[in-house]
Amino acid sequence: MKREFSVVIEKDEDGYYVGSVPELKGCHSQAKSLDELMERIKEAILLCLEVEAGTM
Repeated sequence: MKREFSVVIEKDEDGYYVGSVPELKGCHSQAKSLDELMERIKEAILLCLEVEAGTM
């Protein structure tokens, strides 16, 4: 089953991109480039979904 999530991206004062997924509590990541951030946020989503599945 394919799921889609919204990712909120902001740039912090140090120049890092910070991404968070509002639908998944505590799901966020950061990186120096947008490409790297998207890779990291995908990993974070998978981990958050694994944790969510384990606690249900």
